[in-house]
Amino acid sequence: MPRITLNRRQTLLGSAALGTTLFVPSLSRAQSRPVMTHGIQSGDVAHDGAVVWVRADRESRMMVEWATTESFADAQAVPGLSVGTPSDFTGKMSLSGLPSDQDIFYRVKMVGLGDGVESEALTGHFRTAPHGSRDISFVWSGDTAGQGWGIDQDRGGMQTYATMLQHNPDFFLHSGDTVYADGPLQEEVELADGTIWKNVVTEAKTKVAETLTEFRGQHLYNLMDDNVRALNAQVPIIAQWDDHEVTNNWYPNEVLSADDRYTEKSAALLSARAAHAFHEMMPTRQTMDEPNRVYRKVSYGPLLDIFVIDMRTYRGDNSPNTETAPTPFLGAEQMAWLKREMLNSKATWKVIASDMPIGMMVRDGDENMENGANGDGPVLGREQDIAAMLSFIKHAQIQNTVWLTADVHYTAAHHYSPDRAVFQDFEPFWEFVSGPLHAGTFGPNDYDNTFGPEVRFAKHPEPGQANLPPSDGMQFFGKVDIAADTGVMTVRLMDRADVELWSVELEPKRS
Repeated sequence: MPRITLNRRQTLLGSAALGTTLFVPSLSRAQSRPVMTHGIQSGDVAHDGAVVWVRADRESRMMVEWATTESFADAQAVPGLSVGTPSDFTGKMSLSGLPSDQDIFYRVKMVGLGDGVESEALTGHFRTAPHGSRDISFVWSGDTAGQGWGIDQDRGGMQTYATMLQHNPDFFLHSGDTVYADGPLQEEVELADGTIWKNVVTEAKTKVAETLTEFRGQHLYNLMDDNVRALNAQVPIIAQWDDHEVTNNWYPNEVLSADDRYTEKSAALLSARAAHAFHEMMPTRQTMDEPNRVYRKVSYGPLLDIFVIDMRTYRGDNSPNTETAPTPFLGAEQMAWLKREMLNSKATWKVIASDMPIGMMVRDGDENMENGANGDGPVLGREQDIAAMLSFIKHAQIQNTVWLTADVHYTAAHHYSPDRAVFQDFEPFWEFVSGPLHAGTFGPNDYDNTFGPEVRFAKHPEPGQANLPPSDGMQFFGKVDIAADTGVMTVRLMDRADVELWSVELEPKRS
């Protein structure tokens, strides 16, 4: 895959201009050229298009042209988009009519609305999805800037992003916790070896996010990192969210009465602001039916469909999760959508991109459970949605489903089988866990035998260790390769140093 190299000015923009008026006196600012403050991004690629994103430092018109050559000899311009204060000067444009299975080079300029002065151009790259069969390669992980570990420039910043870029993947699936809106940063943290971790700290990262501006600032912080911006310029992202985009373990009806860090106590209000910021700062495709919807399907040719699901927005209250009555988790509309789209999928492989694992127990306090797992035994509580989905997949004869997830801050490979399970009305399948990208490392979690998980591989801290810093090297991502000639899916679990920790080859079943 071709690689575009950012020049020094492009690399430094994100760390030099964090707001719309920082560092520039008002008079000289009005006479200067517009600046794109946080690099460029693309996302949600299709066979004929993609979404591109940029942020300016003032009211501007976003001008985009694309080409199939790096020289832009065949450049085609698209109608401009005006950006301003309502979107925090971000612009998100959907490109369409692109050739399939093609390297696309795009160039963005911002033109000041008041004076017509043009910015310097930024260039990016993505490859459209194929109509026909070809080899596919992508990476996935989750958890960025959590547990107090922000950007330490002396330690190379968020290095896992640079490692993933070395693989030149077709796309990057971010499995949630794209930001830690509930995780303020300290300027310095003393490590176990006596050295000091030195965080870059912005105003937005000095407290928990409550206002729309503060939620926006969580995303803008990550975009200060050189490695993140370099990956964004080269590799399209498929982004989903989990809890830390709002606050730890949140559910829609939650009231944060016991958390003194928050003056705004309503999780419903906080999550609405967080969702606004998430879609504003990510190159996601949105629907007029539900503009803040996270769940969607991304088709990547005849070999792969990705079903991005949302285990956060439609859930009921966190509880011990032992209810025998139906318990909201995915929600009726999302469940119906997932069943319908999977039934209609003609792709060889159906990847379910889940923001939480199925059989690992994730707790919320001493008594309540955070995900579906709740301990050994029959299907109870939120497990009912998972059981219904797995049973549907079996009886609809939907083949070659694989679950990819993050959330638990270590990496693992799980095989689920009815032969080991209490609930047995499903076909065996794999679930692969990765992360963190750049956050504290934890684990291992306890397991729930309801769906019969077997741990085939796991890497996590030693007993008694928790919240290991990124500098300890236990930062993980996964890599998936699908061969066009055989349809075989190879899944690799990798670490920040690009060491392959474990892998498996999955043969597709044929109808």
